Amino acid sequence: MPAKPRIAVILDENTSGDGRRYEAAKGYFRGVHDAGGLPFGIPYFPDMIDVVLRDFDGVLSVGGRFAYPDDWYVGGSGSRSPPSERFEIERALVAGCLDTAKPILGICAGMQMIACLMGSRLSPDLRQSHPNAIEHDKHDYLHPITLEPGSRLRALVGAATLLVNSFHREAVVELGAGIEATAHAADGVVEAVEVPDHRFAIGIQWHQELFAGAGHAGDAVFQGLVDAC
Repeated sequence: MPAKPRIAVILDENTSGDGRRYEAAKGYFRGVHDAGGLPFGIPYFPDMIDVVLRDFDGVLSVGGRFAYPDDWYVGGSGSRSPPSERFEIERALVAGCLDTAKPILGICAGMQMIACLMGSRLSPDLRQSHPNAIEHDKHDYLHPITLEPGSRLRALVGAATLLVNSFHREAVVELGAGIEATAHAADGVVEAVEVPDHRFAIGIQWHQELFAGAGHAGDAVFQGLVDAC
């Protein structure tokens, strides 16, 4: 029997508190494990970067709230979120995956990292920049999204629409070259991206880990990651 793929899960930290604790919902690990992978939490130590890129089969970048560089935002306006030690480690890991075709799945902040490393830009406050947008920053708020025909995401999910949660203040509003938006909310907000020339580089804006184990069709993203590994 072939070995199960080892998936590196970049941990979040409690930036809303004192920043002394790593955090990650159990659903990230369950989603990977249910798909046939072995998930391992990755802390923020620079000497972990080469180990992950060499010895792990894939990477899962989780949600979180922390500031990116000002020039990653439209108008250079800057983020309202606090800085995090996570940023430099995650940037190196995600960039390494993009450079070497190592499979990567980004969720929420993880999606935004993939998008920005491909030249995309964010709005630091979606409600302020798009006042007519639906509610996107309310825990457990559900809304429908439409998946783009021909996208890898739609092929994985096997459906044209999904009902997803929404818990983000920042959002991708400008796409870089070489990356595509593959799902949108009814108000046009980007809900997923993928790099078509990559073996598997998909980002989703919603928190699929909160649906893990509940039979939600979006769990196919975990399966897609593990299968690509």
